[in-house]
Amino acid sequence: MIYHFDMKLTDRQKLILKGKICPYCGDETEYVDSSCIYVVSYGMIYLCWPCNAYCGVHAGTNKALGRVANCELRAWKKAAHKSFDKIWKKKYLKRSLAYKWLSIRLGIPKEYTHIGMFSVETCKKVIELSKKFTKEKQYAN
Repeated sequence: MIYHFDMKLTDRQKLILKGKICPYCGDETEYVDSSCIYVVSYGMIYLCWPCNAYCGVHAGTNKALGRVANCELRAWKKAAHKSFDKIWKKKYLKRSLAYKWLSIRLGIPKEYTHIGMFSVETCKKVIELSKKFTKEKQYAN
């Protein structure tokens, strides 16, 4: 079965997903050391000061782990990871297949299927789908 997703993002949307623009106020983010948030440094982050929205970067790069997130979205991203990661940590699916499954279930291209890029609503959907999947797998065994 072949799935084709035709999802075109504007340049602005791409910059939001790269952490360069704040999705809340629309301003450019700053690339700063995380010590300004956590007191100790955990590496660099993209930060929107007025919105208290931020995201980390992949170690040794300036590539954002996703879009900047405020307190509410950060909590939903953590919850989504907690539910979704069980799928591959409990070896129900290999990690890459779990993301492919999620991509198909959400109807979005695999390159945009990263919890770091998701909204609150999409995180809630991830939790719902993941819980249903793990519950079905538990009963199947």
